[in-house]
Amino acid sequence: MPNCIERGCVPIRGGVAAVLLCALAACSNTGSNGPAPGAKGGKKGGGGDVPVTVAVAATKNVPVEVQVIGHVEAYATISVKAQVTGELMNAHFQEGDYVKKNDLLFNIDPRPLQAALNQAIANVAHDQAALGQSQANLARDAAQAQYADASASRYAQLFQEKVVSRDQTEQFRTTAAAANQAVEADKAAIESAKAAIGASQAAVDNARVQLSYTEIKAPLDGRLGSFTVKPGNVVMANSVELCTINEIEPIYVTFGVPESQLAAIKQYMAVGKLPVRAAPQDDTNAPAENGTLTFIDNSVDMTTGTITLKGTFANNDRRLWPGQYVRVTLRLTTQQNATTVPNEAVMTGQNGSYVYVVKTDRSVDTRNVVPGARVGQDMVIQTGLQPGETVVTEGQLRLAPGSHVVVRQSGGPGGGGRRAAGDQAPAAGPETAPAADAGQKGVPAANGEHKGRGGHGGKGSREGHKGQTQN
Repeated sequence: MPNCIERGCVPIRGGVAAVLLCALAACSNTGSNGPAPGAKGGKKGGGGDVPVTVAVAATKNVPVEVQVIGHVEAYATISVKAQVTGELMNAHFQEGDYVKKNDLLFNIDPRPLQAALNQAIANVAHDQAALGQSQANLARDAAQAQYADASASRYAQLFQEKVVSRDQTEQFRTTAAAANQAVEADKAAIESAKAAIGASQAAVDNARVQLSYTEIKAPLDGRLGSFTVKPGNVVMANSVELCTINEIEPIYVTFGVPESQLAAIKQYMAVGKLPVRAAPQDDTNAPAENGTLTFIDNSVDMTTGTITLKGTFANNDRRLWPGQYVRVTLRLTTQQNATTVPNEAVMTGQNGSYVYVVKTDRSVDTRNVVPGARVGQDMVIQTGLQPGETVVTEGQLRLAPGSHVVVRQSGGPGGGGRRAAGDQAPAAGPETAPAADAGQKGVPAANGEHKGRGGHGGKGSREGHKGQTQN
């Protein structure tokens, strides 16, 4: 040491640095027997089996559906207006009430129109009296014309016998012709009186119709909107909307689907009616209403690339409301014997979608798959997987092809051991290990070496990490 002191300060600083490097090396080795979190330490020759949860690919019938957002539309909307001018007297319902067809909604002052009706009825009576008079004149003139014809014939015979003069004969002939023309005039008067009666009767009918408009009735079953005019105001004919009535039983749900789905919709609709379900957008627990697809628009919207469809719903419980947004599910058909796995089993990589398949020797391998539609918590696998094969649903981040795994048991909500529909058992081979720590639910447990040191996979992993941090 004296020699080192005599040689100067630099060697001393070098010795201190060497001691610090040794201490750091010792710290880095403490608690690092297993792979770092997220590392692929489960490979053959690595730190042990990786705890995972698995599910078995199942076979079931899967509905082929189109799910979009739509809105509810009234089956019919009627604008209630006054058809005659007058004072609005009474409203027999409150705003928002449900009404039936022909229920009385409003009254308009009927007195002016009642007076017009009475006048029209009086005109009919006057015209009927004129008709009677014309008929009496016809009878009188017809009798006179008959007498004049007889007199003219008699005088014509006497003229042939040289008894009377030609002048007398011509006079009686002229009188008979005038009497016949009077008869024709009476017939025309009768026809005119009948026409007048028809016009007066039409005026009566019109007055009755106008009077009936003083009682405004519901044209259909539905629900009233707000009143824009209150009783006591004077309304003009066909100018002001008193209220609206929406028919909501049945009701429409309007929605748009991509034009790429049009061919399939037309194909399946030609076979039979397509069912449609609608549920409130903001309430996922509410039961869906069932309806039927009844309308396909005649053109595609070029701005959005969608086509408008409508489903008809009975809406007997009145849960669907005009203007409401709903989640719409249109079922096209049912795919028979489809292979399904839980959604979380399908991973996405550079080469597309894949799953980890557990072999009988407890090793895993990647398998490229072609996923189909999502059905609840499951996903349809079009190609790449066979029913009965076991796939990993949790713990994939610690796996690599060739890794060995141990299956965790279900430890509560979200725990491992989830199986696909069909409740088939996992493939023989993987053993069952204790579940990961409850605080690490959904996170793969540490490898076997950490588990040995900590007494529990999750706990040992945390203690090892904690030791590294302290050092």
